[in-house]
Amino acid sequence: MELHALIYQLCKFVYLGDAGLIEWELYRSFSHVLREGSLSGAARVLGMAQPTVGRHIAALEDALGLVLFTRSQTGFLPTEAALALQPHARAMEAIAATLERTAGSLGDGVRGTVRVSVSEWVGVEVMPAVIAALRERHPDVRIELVIANHVQDLLHREADIAVRVTRPTQEQLIARRVGTIEWGLHASAGYLARHGEPIELADLSSHTLIGYDRGTPFVRDALQQWPQFQHANLSLRTDNDLAQLALIRAGAGIGMCPAALACRSPDLVRVLPAAFAISLESWVTMHEDLRESASCRATFDALVNAMSSLASPASGR
Repeated sequence: MELHALIYQLCKFVYLGDAGLIEWELYRSFSHVLREGSLSGAARVLGMAQPTVGRHIAALEDALGLVLFTRSQTGFLPTEAALALQPHARAMEAIAATLERTAGSLGDGVRGTVRVSVSEWVGVEVMPAVIAALRERHPDVRIELVIANHVQDLLHREADIAVRVTRPTQEQLIARRVGTIEWGLHASAGYLARHGEPIELADLSSHTLIGYDRGTPFVRDALQQWPQFQHANLSLRTDNDLAQLALIRAGAGIGMCPAALACRSPDLVRVLPAAFAISLESWVTMHEDLRESASCRATFDALVNAMSSLASPASGR
């Protein structure tokens, strides 16, 4: 039996009390309609016909005895019951995907699919070289790259491996500290030639500052000691790290990025290094159940090496 057929048989039914055995396929369609907001959107993602997805939703509602969506001209609006079921459906989806990835990695050699979660700048500036080198050594490894600044849940297997800026506290996770990544202020040489280089923090008031729009509580806490980077003082705002970096490189103003990353761009100049520096610990983590997976170990080690090369020399391991 082919792997995908075997996985389907293993995941085909989910028991739900008095509702009996309900096909997993119904929950999968439910999860995608929730995510896409319409039958047509879910059908495109799933590669199904729209009427088929509609039948799945109707069958699930009938089996559960619940109304999951209200139909409107703008799409399918989830009811309170649907929103209550959403995290559980997503957990089931993650478990099914993990089962398939794990089964695909069994056997001799380094093979199978590894799902890696990283932040925006790591995903674009670090991971391409890591993946290229990893695939050269292990051509049977496939990588699913999740690029997002919010943390994926490793315990519920939304990802196999993740790079994080805080040490995980869950005992079920393997964590390797790879050092401290220092962030500083940078600008292009062209921008500084046109506007002058600030000598002290107060000089930043006369410059175009690039920063976050809303940011996260972590970012807001980190910037508290630098009132110059309060929201009102930022001329260019975006929550996308890569957009900020692109603006800095384009000469639009002064902004924050990892110092080791800026060193790769000869045109970028570190500004006020003694007055402004944010040090963030970097950790590579994975679920302990993956310890025996050769593909996960190879990917984990490759990520540790890559992130270590960006860490400050004095940060230690």
